[in-house]
Amino acid sequence: MPAARPASPWPPSPAASPPENAADDTGAHPRRWWALTALGVCMLVLGFDLTILNIALPGMAAELRADTGQMQWIVDAYVVVFAATMLPAGLLGDRFGRRRLLIAGLAVFLLCSLLGTLAGSPAQVIAARAGMGLGGALVTPLALSVVPSLFSSAAERTRAIGLISAAMAAGMPLGPILGGWLLDHFWWGSVFLVNVPLAALGIAACLLFLPETRDPSAPRVDPLGTLLTVTGLGTLVLAVIEGPERGWRDPLVLAAFAAGGLLLAGLVARETVRARRAPGARPMLDLALLRHRAFLWPTVAASFVTLVMAGLLFVLPQYLQTVLGYDALGTGLRLLPMTAGLLTAARTAGPLAALAGPRTVVAGGLALLACAAFLGAGTDVHDGYAPTAAWLTVTGFGVGFAMLPAMDGALAALPPERSGSGSGLLMTVRQTGAAVGVALVGSLHSGRYAARLDTGTLPDGAAEAARDSVVGAHLVAGRTGSPRLAAAADAAFVDGMTLVLTLCGGTALAAALACALLLPGREKRGPSPGTAPSGSSRSGSGHGP
Repeated sequence: MPAARPASPWPPSPAASPPENAADDTGAHPRRWWALTALGVCMLVLGFDLTILNIALPGMAAELRADTGQMQWIVDAYVVVFAATMLPAGLLGDRFGRRRLLIAGLAVFLLCSLLGTLAGSPAQVIAARAGMGLGGALVTPLALSVVPSLFSSAAERTRAIGLISAAMAAGMPLGPILGGWLLDHFWWGSVFLVNVPLAALGIAACLLFLPETRDPSAPRVDPLGTLLTVTGLGTLVLAVIEGPERGWRDPLVLAAFAAGGLLLAGLVARETVRARRAPGARPMLDLALLRHRAFLWPTVAASFVTLVMAGLLFVLPQYLQTVLGYDALGTGLRLLPMTAGLLTAARTAGPLAALAGPRTVVAGGLALLACAAFLGAGTDVHDGYAPTAAWLTVTGFGVGFAMLPAMDGALAALPPERSGSGSGLLMTVRQTGAAVGVALVGSLHSGRYAARLDTGTLPDGAAEAARDSVVGAHLVAGRTGSPRLAAAADAAFVDGMTLVLTLCGGTALAAALACALLLPGREKRGPSPGTAPSGSSRSGSGHGP
């Protein structure tokens, strides 16, 4: 006789109904592992694209004459749109069919990748990246929300969530390696073109193996709420990017901060009012999820890991290529220690979390990430690659130990009828962290670099180009035959890297302490994704299987 399940911490949802075509409680879907493979391909593609462009930024900046702010937007256009549109994307999938929206997202991703290969200016690249972010937003929350409907066994669900998370996490450090090989053999647009066959493979896998699932009780997408989300995040990141360039007291920067805060506050207020007027309705921004520790703190932990890793992967390839002088492929290969640490940690994080509890493993992973950042902050301009390899390895271990148990804990806390909105909220918060991480790191680094670079007696135009980025400084040094300028640019770049890695280390350490104190222990974790909330069940009986 099965043991009684703990009472659900979630409030009952009268409007909820069982997802259509879901695997029932008496047996799992017969093609579930093939379907999981399809989802893994989708997530691997997105993992590649989160980082593959970083390796191309120096060459792209030189060819397209992009300054540091434009380089930040080339990276951030993807993650801002990604984060801002994931909530409505998750609800659309719940309402109209998750497989249908997954395929639509991959098709948008494929088309915009083709447009990226044809781009001839930074603005065109930014536009293509924004479109790819929209495609990615349709894919990510739906890939996660499909899992509870495929796997009826709690053990299999945990394994499936881990494999999907590992696919995306593995794609992130492998992206620069693939990008480096492509850039050594082809032009910079090849980092976009490679997405085309991968996205096509994902579409074919979804068509062949993934069953259609939907939740007819999902609420309609709120156009005004979606507009508030997109504009609020966009203006907030704009302020962070433009702050060092224009000055933090510049009217545009202050206005962007104020507008972003007001727009996001308006979103929260709107969702709060709608929840009071219709208590049984499910909102687009499900603020009730954030009131439960079992979901909130794993989400916060995963977001801080993403913030630190996104910032690190923005600055590190430029250091390896420009300061240490490696080519694109050499740079990608020298990121392998992080990949090795991540994959090793991914294999052991689950058993360790089962043994010691997720709180210990997640907090320990964040502490390792902090140690890695502090080690990297000690880098000297004359250091070789060996110290970088050491702290990159520690970084991989920290990300693997912190990210996977945190993701598993947040998703396992969701009842089935909230899987779409909950996974969408989780990924929205994570990708907002990535956008803010790149914006903060890029802005702080740019400000410190420009302040510390001595351009000597260079003409105004050449001095401005040198201060824009270390890539620009090396181009100016090559044209003017000034090795002193190149050396000064390298020293200023490393000084900026020291600042941002110290900040990343402090952020990770603060997150580790917060998780050690606030993350629920094993005995307080919410129900697994298959646990029906109070007053609702997938079988309709009001009890678990």
